[in-house]
Amino acid sequence: MMRILPRPGLSLLILGLWLILAPAPTRGQVLIGLALAVALPLMTRRFWPADVRLRRPGAALRLLGIVLTDIVTANLLVARQVLGPPEALRPGFFEVPLDDDEPFVATLLGSIVSLTPGTVSVDVDRPRRVLLVHALHLEDPAAAAAQIKARYEAPLREVFA
Repeated sequence: MMRILPRPGLSLLILGLWLILAPAPTRGQVLIGLALAVALPLMTRRFWPADVRLRRPGAALRLLGIVLTDIVTANLLVARQVLGPPEALRPGFFEVPLDDDEPFVATLLGSIVSLTPGTVSVDVDRPRRVLLVHALHLEDPAAAAAQIKARYEAPLREVFA
């Protein structure tokens, strides 16, 4: 069974998302969803770490709530910034020092940062343990790094401790 479905939870998530996004849950849509639910985890299995375990599901749900709230808030802020005078924007790069050596956690952190409008993770420098981030508007690099560490990195470490 593990050969066909190396990540059963991911397969269920893919199928569920496909059916939610489908215009109508027809037999064809279900078949496409099943095909994707089997094929995608098989095609990406070598990229997944072998022993990722969700240690604290409650913390994961809290983190999800924080990320979703931040995405909505950041969308509104970025819209206001983009519609405002261009000279008011101060784009810039900043580094977020990583407390964790786990590559999976660093990758998730970079993904969360990129999902939040106005910021993009550019690089994870594993030897230096630093996440390089670009912000559309950056006033205080140290405060921006501290906010990412507090809002995302600390909960990620708790979830995957």
